[in-house]
Amino acid sequence: MWIARDVEGLIRRMAKQFPAVLITGARQTGKTSLLRHLYPRTSYLPLDLPANAEAARTAPDELLKAYPPPVIIDEIQYAPSLLRHLKVHIDQDRSPGRFLLTGSQVFPLMHGVSESLAGRCAVLNLHTLARAELLAAGHAIEECRYLFLGGYPELHRGTDPDLWFPAYVATYLERDVRNVLRVADLPEFNRFLRACALRTSQMINYSDLARDTGIAPNTARKWAGLLQTSGVVTMIEPYFGNRTKRLIKAPKLAFLDTGLAAFLAGFRSARELTASTLAAAFWESYVFGQILRQAASRADAAPVGYWRTAGGPEVDVVIDRAGALTAVECKWKEHPGPADADGLKALEAAEPGRVKQKMIVCRTKAAYRLPDGTWVVSPSDALKRLTGT
Repeated sequence: MWIARDVEGLIRRMAKQFPAVLITGARQTGKTSLLRHLYPRTSYLPLDLPANAEAARTAPDELLKAYPPPVIIDEIQYAPSLLRHLKVHIDQDRSPGRFLLTGSQVFPLMHGVSESLAGRCAVLNLHTLARAELLAAGHAIEECRYLFLGGYPELHRGTDPDLWFPAYVATYLERDVRNVLRVADLPEFNRFLRACALRTSQMINYSDLARDTGIAPNTARKWAGLLQTSGVVTMIEPYFGNRTKRLIKAPKLAFLDTGLAAFLAGFRSARELTASTLAAAFWESYVFGQILRQAASRADAAPVGYWRTAGGPEVDVVIDRAGALTAVECKWKEHPGPADADGLKALEAAEPGRVKQKMIVCRTKAAYRLPDGTWVVSPSDALKRLTGT
C-alpha cells in the first residue's frame, strides 16, 4: 500500500512552474518511488545502470532523444555532465515539468545544479517517512517504536530491520563511500560512522571523534562532511542573536533518521534504546527531525538552529522567522516542570521581546502550561503549534 507523502502537493506545484524538478536526499528515502507514483505515465531513465551512465557521458543528445520529456532521470549524480545538456534543452523549451530528477550526494550535486540549471530547476530534499505520514496511512506506530525503527519506507512494508539495516549500510559504504566519495579505508569509515551515531544531538568535536576512531582530526572533519553530503546527518548550526554574549560556535551533529542511528549505535530493540543513557539524545534528534520534515513539506526555509552560551544555558531548537523566535526544548520525560524551562528563560532574557513561542516537547499525554507561559506538549501537538493549526 502506498504511504502518501506530505511533499506530494509541493512537488506537483514545482512541476507546474519549473522546467526541471530535482528531488535529493539519502538513499532509500523513496525519491524514485515518489516521482513514479506521481507521474506514472512519464518515461524513466535510470542512470545507476552503467550503460545509461556511459551513454549520458559520451552520447548525451542521443540518450535524451531516446527518452523525450517529460522524463524521470534517476540518480543524476552518476552522470552530472548531463546537467549541461539539460540546460540546452530547457533553454529551447521552458515548458514546466519536462525533467524530473533524483539524486544523492547533495552538495556536489547542488554545485552542478547551481552552475547549469540556476533559475530552471526547483529543488526538494526528501527525508524518510515522518511519523505523522505513517499514522495518516493507518500505521499505528508508537513514538518509542518509531524512535528505534526510523522512517525508511521499506521498513514499513514488512521488511525485517535486522536484515535491511546491515544491507543498507553495506550498500551505502560500497556505492557512495567507496565508489562516489572516494574513501579507501571502509573499516575505518564504518567505525567513524558508528562513533557519530553514538553522538547524535551532541556538539561535534573532531578531536574526540578522531581519537575514538583512530584517524586524524582533519580526516574526521572531512568524513563528517561526507556524511552530510550523502544525507545521513545534518549539522545544526548555532543561533547567534545577541553577539555580545559568549556563545558556543560549534554545530551539533544529528542523524536525520533515528532508526539508522539506533542500528549503528548497536541497539537491537526499542526497549534497549529507551532504557539507555542515549534516550534523551535520540529523542532530541527525533523531535528535530519531525520539525525538519514538516518544514520541508511546506517549503518553509526559516533557519533552524540551537542556542547555547559558554556558561551552559541551552535551547535545543531555535526557529528564526524574520527575527521572531520559536524556542523548543526537548525532554525525555512525561511531566516537565518549571526547572526544565531554564534554557528557554535564558534565551528570552538574552533576546528580549523576540521569543514569540516557547515549548517543551516531551512524552506528555496532554498539553499544559507552566507558570512562565511555556507550553509543555507532545511532538504532534508541537508540529500543529508551529503551523498555527
